[in-house]
Amino acid sequence: MIVWSIEIVILSTLNLQLRPTASSLESSYLQLYTFLCLCIFYAVSFTYPGKDPETQAALKKVNFTIQAGEAIALVGRNGAGKTTLFECLAGLIPSNAGEIRYRGEVLPSSRRKDALFYLPDAITPWAEQTVKWVLSFFEKLYGQSHDKLVKLLDPLRLEELRRARLATLSKGERKRVLLALGLLTPHPLLLLDEPFDGLDLRQTRDVMTLLRNETSTGRTLMLSIHQLVDAERVCDRLVLLSAGKAVGEGSISDLRVQARLPEGNLEEIFLALT
Repeated sequence: MIVWSIEIVILSTLNLQLRPTASSLESSYLQLYTFLCLCIFYAVSFTYPGKDPETQAALKKVNFTIQAGEAIALVGRNGAGKTTLFECLAGLIPSNAGEIRYRGEVLPSSRRKDALFYLPDAITPWAEQTVKWVLSFFEKLYGQSHDKLVKLLDPLRLEELRRARLATLSKGERKRVLLALGLLTPHPLLLLDEPFDGLDLRQTRDVMTLLRNETSTGRTLMLSIHQLVDAERVCDRLVLLSAGKAVGEGSISDLRVQARLPEGNLEEIFLALT
């Protein structure tokens, strides 16, 4: 079984919690809000086996939303729970509580592969195959036109790698190939773990352009990014994670309000909220 290529759905989370006595107006607003969100991830919690869910939960009632056609970043310190959250969203580990919705409906595990493709970091699929073989396999697997692959060759500098085996690639070269595989998939949501890790400055800029072009077609991206400047440059909104909790969500303007820093930059906002 090829674990790395598991296709899953990433759902987002609702920042709104209606009171039991919610008015019909509030209920109507919630229904409209839910309809407009591509994904809602509501009160999701996870505790690793053998840990105390009260004091050692890896995820604690995490809420956030994903809007259709946006690029949204998941940002947090080491140990904040980013990897756990991605694996939970991906269905690789089961949440202990909470709800995941996709286009207004609860999304069962059996339908997750229809909604999202998850591309983890630091993997080497089909290590003994050539880059050319892997790209051709994905192109045929997902019925993509050859033109789409051709458009990725130049910005990702793949032509020079086509005869190389994946096992022989450097970290940056492997990252460029993996990004091409993710972009060749047709799923409405694409989850990328550290998409710029291993890339130089020029390659990072080119990949950012590719990702922005992808969202311009209506596709939705969720990115785990550890460099704040990269998150700010490529993403429409951010989710800030700290100690297993979502402590901030929104655009830079939204986060300034949440952090009470009207003129704050992203670094100042991040430090204030986390």
